Order: sequence, then C-alpha cells, then structure tokens
Amino acid sequence: MKTIAIDFETASEERGSACSVGLAWIEGGEVVRVEERLIRPKSMRFSPFNIAIHGIRPEQVEDAGEFPEVMDEFAEDFSGAMMIAHNAAFDFSVWRSALDAYRQPYPELSYLCSVKLAQRMWPQLGSHRLNSLAAHLGLIFNHHNAADDARVCALASLAMVREAGVAHLAELPGAIGIAPGRLFRGGYEACSVRRMRKPVPAL
Repeated sequence: MKTIAIDFETASEERGSACSVGLAWIEGGEVVRVEERLIRPKSMRFSPFNIAIHGIRPEQVEDAGEFPEVMDEFAEDFSGAMMIAHNAAFDFSVWRSALDAYRQPYPELSYLCSVKLAQRMWPQLGSHRLNSLAAHLGLIFNHHNAADDARVCALASLAMVREAGVAHLAELPGAIGIAPGRLFRGGYEACSVRRMRKPVPAL
C-alpha cells in the first residue's frame, strides 16, 4: 500500500485557506521523497497570527497554483493510498474545506492520525505535539514548514511501526486499537480510537 504523510499550513482561521502542503512518501520502511508546494488561497486573506506561525506571506503565493491545480499534481499518488497526518482532524478538514470551496469531489483514500497513534504507543509522554515527538526521537526539524512537518510525521510513524513490531504502517492501527479514517466521494469517516479489549484470564 502506498503511504504518504501530509501537512497543510493555512493562511487564516478559515479551514479551506491552505497556503502550503507538504508530503513525505514512505516506502520500504524509509522516507524516500519529500515535496512542498505553495498554494494560492481562494480568498487570499492572510491572518497576521498565521503568518507568525509559518512565515508565508501573500506575495509569496501570488504566482502559485490554487488548491485543485496543486493537488491534482499528486492525484495518482493519493488514489488508494494510506495517508497519515499529525492531528489528522485538522489537516483533513483543510483538505475537505478547500475541495468544498471549489465544488470538487473528495479523493478515495484512507488515513491515520499520528497523534492518536502516539498517544497509544507512548502514553508516558507529557505531550504528543509534533515537536515533542521530534524531541523524543532526537529529530531536528523546522516546525510549521509543511514539508518538514510531513517528514517528521512520517519518521515518527515509522518509529512506532518498529516499536510495535509490525511489518507495515497499515498493520499498526489494528495492533493498537485505532480505526483508520476514510475520504470518499460521498463524504468521510474520521480516524478514531477503539476500545481495547482486556484479555480474559484462563480458568
């Protein structure tokens, strides 16, 4: 199964205002490719708060493609893929909201939330924010750069796969009680936590 980590940065508090997307491809237990694309938001309204977080300004995206054009470049990669994002509820709401703004259908794919995975795998950590996971794993990165956020999300996910002793990221959610989310043409299902059954002692 194709596996891709994804991260969006937004221009404002509007969920559909993606101004950057970062992608990191996972193959054979390694991150093999990392890409970033700037996006011209439909409204072109940038919040000073958001600019302070990611440093992307309106003039930097004036010549960038709008959301459908940028994401269409990766349409074949997304089709049938297992996607993963850190706080997937945010990133996939950005994706859905931007597609809704352009009246475009959702792609067909499944996705995982690396926050939920990390909470199950490393409950002892005081925080499961991406910078906290990076510190836990000894990774240095440029936080709130979409490409670097996607890369660290991918690396953290691979670390969890190794620690859980499973062969592939697709096997991890079942092993630790996470239900993958889905995007599909008719809507979406959120990534969620399943109640883990306690083993019944033998009589």
